[in-house]
Amino acid sequence: MSENTKGQERLLQIIQAPYVSEKATFIGELNNQSVFRVARDATKQEIKKAIELLWKDQKIEVENVQTLNVKGKEKRFGRHMGRQNSWKKAIVSIKSGQELNFSDFSKVEAK
Repeated sequence: MSENTKGQERLLQIIQAPYVSEKATFIGELNNQSVFRVARDATKQEIKKAIELLWKDQKIEVENVQTLNVKGKEKRFGRHMGRQNSWKKAIVSIKSGQELNFSDFSKVEAK
């Protein structure tokens, strides 16, 4: 397996899912940004390359990537306290005039 193939496999595993919330929708409309749930060990450069690889058909160019770690909440399960897993969120800024089409994203996942 070539080094390039390993790199592409890693990039395809970084983006786990688009994250949809009221705040994510608001910043998407206001600032042309999208929010994704990403691997916890992903770097900003890897996230940028992964987004550009997934939407290479649309020639998407990423301007900026902001990341933050979301701590898991404590939840009660009957008499016991448990904790949800922590995860990483990435806010990706797309160049103006471009838009991510998520219907194509589901086709990539199915391959």
